Amino acid sequence: MAELGKRCTLQVIKQVDFGVYLNAGELGQVLLPRKYVPKDCQVDDQLEVFLYLDSDDTPIATTQIPFAQVGEFAYLKTVATGRYGAFLDWGLDKDLLLPFGEQRKPAEEGHSYLVYVHLNHADERIVASAKVDKFIDQAPARYKEGQEVDLIIAGTSDLGYKAIVNNRHWGVIYQNEVFRKLRFGQKLKGFIKRVRADNKLDLTLQKGDRQELDKQAQVILRKLEAAGGYLPFGDKTAPEVIYAELGMSKKAFKKSIGGLFKAGKLTIDDDGIRSV
Repeated sequence: MAELGKRCTLQVIKQVDFGVYLNAGELGQVLLPRKYVPKDCQVDDQLEVFLYLDSDDTPIATTQIPFAQVGEFAYLKTVATGRYGAFLDWGLDKDLLLPFGEQRKPAEEGHSYLVYVHLNHADERIVASAKVDKFIDQAPARYKEGQEVDLIIAGTSDLGYKAIVNNRHWGVIYQNEVFRKLRFGQKLKGFIKRVRADNKLDLTLQKGDRQELDKQAQVILRKLEAAGGYLPFGDKTAPEVIYAELGMSKKAFKKSIGGLFKAGKLTIDDDGIRSV
């Protein structure tokens, strides 16, 4: 289904000197300008494109891939300001408007902002809003513990990092469970740790199930082998050191070496761990 502000696959129905026309259903015939047309493109070919409005309010297509589609959040850089607002780089030749009325504070050129991309229903133009709270879903969050989700780091609090979950809900990653540097606007995978009674979401960056623990145990064994059978990691080792060397939290490390110890594959001493 062809929608403004979304990527879709459309059929080529006509070739002209300045591009090709695509069948966009209810939007009619939409032009893909010549500079975006793939080499050897023919009538009836299927092309993946992004749809938006040109300066004449006419639907037009591009094969460029935007950093965010309608209905998504993104951290975008301001490239210019004008009489109607700020213009953001979102990966297309035509910049994205952040109207004055949708700015939390005056946008400055060269600065980046977390925004929500949406259709302005007054004129069907695609615009951005930095007032992200009003686009967060207030309906109960229906997730399962351990479920993998897409996260966007959206800020910090006394508890840790605020994150937008699946472009819909707020969640938090607690500070004591973060062992790598996170950037504002960063996109990454995470997991639902708990759905609280107030419908807020506790998140984790490591799943922690049996499969994940087995994978981490193999990492430890490989590191031990490469290090000649000894690693100086234990209860007193800083979590940041364990994450930097092994790519896992200290909690996951302790669980993994406990399992390996029970399996008779290593010993745990005061100064570190050793292969058996």
